[in-house]
Amino acid sequence: MNDRFLRACRGQPVDATPVWFMRQAGRYMSEYRGVRARHTLLDICRQPELAAAVTLQPVDAIEVDAAILFSDLLLPLEPMGIPFDFLQGEGPVIDPPVRSIERINQLRLFEPREALAHVMDTIRLLGRRLSDRVPLIGFAGAPFTLASYAIEGGPSRNFARTKALMYSEPTAWHKLADLFATVVSDYLTAQVQAGVQAVQLFDSWVGALSPLDYSEFALPHSQKIFDALRPLDVPTLHFGTGTTTLLPLMRDAGGDVIGLDWRVPLDKGWDLIGADRAVQGNLDPTLLLGPVERMLRGALDVIQRAGGKNGHIFNLGHGILPNTNLEHVQLLARFVHQQTA
Repeated sequence: MNDRFLRACRGQPVDATPVWFMRQAGRYMSEYRGVRARHTLLDICRQPELAAAVTLQPVDAIEVDAAILFSDLLLPLEPMGIPFDFLQGEGPVIDPPVRSIERINQLRLFEPREALAHVMDTIRLLGRRLSDRVPLIGFAGAPFTLASYAIEGGPSRNFARTKALMYSEPTAWHKLADLFATVVSDYLTAQVQAGVQAVQLFDSWVGALSPLDYSEFALPHSQKIFDALRPLDVPTLHFGTGTTTLLPLMRDAGGDVIGLDWRVPLDKGWDLIGADRAVQGNLDPTLLLGPVERMLRGALDVIQRAGGKNGHIFNLGHGILPNTNLEHVQLLARFVHQQTA
C-alpha cells in the first residue's frame, strides 16, 4: 500500500509529501455530478455501492495519497432523534431545532453498527476495492459543530443561538455536547473496526469561539473523543477553520495531526501547535480558481514553510470548491509530489 499518508501522520519520513483534499469527491468532478443528477446526497450516503463509487472517483482521477469516506457530518443526528434534510440551495435544515433542556433530554444514544450500518458496509466495500492502493480516512463532526447545527437549525453566520444557550444554560450545553462526544466516540470506533485506517474530527465552526470559550465549552468534549480513540492506535486528525487563536488548545484537545487553514502561514501555525505533532494544510482553496501559476506559487510557499520536516500532509485550508477545474486539482497534486520527492 502507498502508506506515505499514514507515515506522515505519525511524523515518520516519507518519499514525498502526501496529498489529499477535503471534499475531494464532489461537484467539481463531472462523474460526481452525473451521480447527483440521479440521486440526492442522502441517497448516496445510504447506498454503500454509490457511496463507495463516489469515494473512489478522485482516487482514480488524481494522485491523492488517501481516500476519504463519502458521507455527511450530520448522519448521526437522525438516530439521536434530530431529524434533518437538505433543501435545494439552502443546505441542511434541522426541524425542530434543539433549543431547550427538555428537547436535549429527549435525545438518545444509539448503536452505530446498527443505525448507521450502511456507513460500515461502505467502509468494508471500500476495503476490498481500494485493496492496497491508499488508506481510507473516516470522519465525524466534533461536538461543538454538531451542536451548532442542531441548535441553529442549519448553517449560521454568527452562532448567536448556540452561544446564547452556552452562556445562559451551561448545564444544558454540556449535557448536549457530552452526548455528542459519546455518540461520535462510538461512531468513529465503529468506523475503525469496519476498516478505516485514520479518522478526522471536523470542527468546522469552532473558529467562532474565543480561546476562553473554547477551553470551557468545546475542549473537554473533543478531548473525550480523542481519549476514546487512543487505544485503537490509528492516526487521528483534528480540523477546524478560523482557528489560528485556538491552535494550542486544539492540540491539547487531541489529534496526531492538527489541520491548519490558509489564514495562518504554515510555519507559524506549526510553531503554535508544537513540533511533536504533524500538521495538515493549508493552501487557500480559492487559489485553485485562479491562474495556474499563482496556484503553484501558493503551493510552493506551503511546501517551503514546511521546511522538509517530517509530519506535513499537503491539503487545502478547507474543501475543494464546486466550481474548481479538475485539471487544476490534478496538477496541484502532481506538483507537490514532484517538488518534495
